[in-house]
Amino acid sequence: MKKENRRMKRMTRQGKGAGAGGLSLVSLMDVFTILVFFLLVNSSSSDVMEPPKNIKLPDSAVETKPRETVIVMITPMQILVQGQPVISTQDVIDSKTAIVEQVKDRLILQRKKIIGINTKTVSQSQEVTVLAHRTVPFHLIKKVMASCASAGYGKISLAVIQKAKSKG
Repeated sequence: MKKENRRMKRMTRQGKGAGAGGLSLVSLMDVFTILVFFLLVNSSSSDVMEPPKNIKLPDSAVETKPRETVIVMITPMQILVQGQPVISTQDVIDSKTAIVEQVKDRLILQRKKIIGINTKTVSQSQEVTVLAHRTVPFHLIKKVMASCASAGYGKISLAVIQKAKSKG
């Protein structure tokens, strides 16, 4: 019994006793906390922009991914800027002007609507993405693009559905 006592004392002095090889929970919790914050911050940014159900985009073999920009949607019934209806499609087709003033005014107003960091970068980028239904005539899209350019948006992108790469 005396030998065991000496042995136990020696093991505790050397740090090989019970409980000496456990994990430090504080550092493990720090790592998981940082991981959770990283995932929360990066979960809002998405690479793929989902078009609304009422718009059928044309197909394309484009390689670049879309950026967050101001969105102008042209449905067969109306034109929307950032999801807000601006004017009916038929009114734009019937008009003789090359620039749609309602779209231009809404885009200029959109530049002033800055809520947070994301909307600030979107509004200052001077980029706009046009989502047009595939049945919308091109002269209508051309009028909307001219309106975007006159509102100060120099880089205009047309949204399309990316086709699968053909093998061969």
